[in-house]
Amino acid sequence: MMIRGYEEIDENSWLRCRVLSFLDTSYYDKVLKQKPRYEKGSIELVAANGEEIVGLIDIELDALPGDICSDPERRGGLIRHLAVHPDHRRQGIGSLLLIEALGRARTAGMQYLEAWIRDDQWVRDWCAGSGFRLVDSYLQVYVDGEEDLKGLVESKIPQLHPVSVFAHYTGSDKAYILSKFTRVHEMSRFDLDLTDWDDN
Repeated sequence: MMIRGYEEIDENSWLRCRVLSFLDTSYYDKVLKQKPRYEKGSIELVAANGEEIVGLIDIELDALPGDICSDPERRGGLIRHLAVHPDHRRQGIGSLLLIEALGRARTAGMQYLEAWIRDDQWVRDWCAGSGFRLVDSYLQVYVDGEEDLKGLVESKIPQLHPVSVFAHYTGSDKAYILSKFTRVHEMSRFDLDLTDWDDN
């Protein structure tokens, strides 16, 4: 197994690794058919076992503070994807990918990394153990069915009937939202300060 830069020939194996790694998480239905491309700078690494991709990390980089990341005062790298194939978990692959990416991010002038995590506790625990700290959160809400949508969403186009809505709730009454809707995820921002990071 080796950590190296992503290559175009990796795309199909990259997609398989990502899909399989997300199946037992709250991102189980966030399927991609093509690997994302980034207009600005990026760090794109894979963990390769022969020709098979068993882990991956994509980080999109700020050209200026606040271009991509949330902090308007510091240049950051937004972790877009970090995944390890389920058959290869608990071997330190995620940590190896992160460590390699951290060094590259610092070399590129990034001051911190930002990750947005849903409510998978084991992922949150890994982030905390890797030096990230919780900064902020909001709720992602899925509303399905016309009955649940009544009074929430209406179409101004005749005979167009909304049947599903994906929404962000940034208010303070999270308990109400959690009690009202079946599928709600807490989306939390975790930051890792690269100025304090020790690579030894």
